[in-house]
Amino acid sequence: MLHRFPSGLAGEKVHQKRIPAGAPEWIETVRVHFPRYDRTADELCVTEIGHVIWAVQMSTVEFHPWNSRRFDTERPDEWRIDLDPMPQADFGSVRQVAETCREVLAELGITGYPKTSGGAGLHVYVRIAPEWGFGDVRRAALAFAREVERRTPAATTTWWRKDRDPRAVFVDYNQNARDHTIASAWSLRGVPEGTVSTPIAWDEIPDVDPRDFTLATAPARFAGCGDLHATIDDHHHRLDELLAWADREGLPPP
Repeated sequence: MLHRFPSGLAGEKVHQKRIPAGAPEWIETVRVHFPRYDRTADELCVTEIGHVIWAVQMSTVEFHPWNSRRFDTERPDEWRIDLDPMPQADFGSVRQVAETCREVLAELGITGYPKTSGGAGLHVYVRIAPEWGFGDVRRAALAFAREVERRTPAATTTWWRKDRDPRAVFVDYNQNARDHTIASAWSLRGVPEGTVSTPIAWDEIPDVDPRDFTLATAPARFAGCGDLHATIDDHHHRLDELLAWADREGLPPP
């Protein structure tokens, strides 16, 4: 998914799924199906720097990949933990919930890779075996989120209820639903501050300020510490235990 700003950041944002007619022959794509509308789209697959350059000259600012690969788009190989603060939540609450996420992941024997969202929240990526569909991955993500919610009053899994706490941090398990995407690591965000969704180490979270990672500072950070997500493919985890939690919770099947 390409988030394009043809008229600049002050103009309308275009969410582009389909590669436009006239794209170069060397652009790589995958065809995905959208059952709700019974439509398909040929979406960009970034495999080399030339694909990024082409997208940028098409006024793309943000890159939002699926959490599955093109060899089987229906089997995600990435579980995404999205810590999304409510309007009155400060970043201290996000840090608190992130630490609880780290604790629960460690108990599960799972390696998570955190990054700033480029906004007010944090993301954690977990590489998983591509053996489950989107519904099961979302169900496992909800079971995890419920456990995090039990352990810290700063976390919530409630979004739509009118009585939700505006000071809470939403553990957004819905980001694992089919066709939901979030900004990739190292993606610029479409805001005037030019913030970048930046990989960080767990030990940085107590002191990190997401506003420090911008178009101006990200290149030096990458040069200094490299890609902190570079080893993510060394760890492919299973969801069996989380799905067992979901069963115990009585969470409905996908």
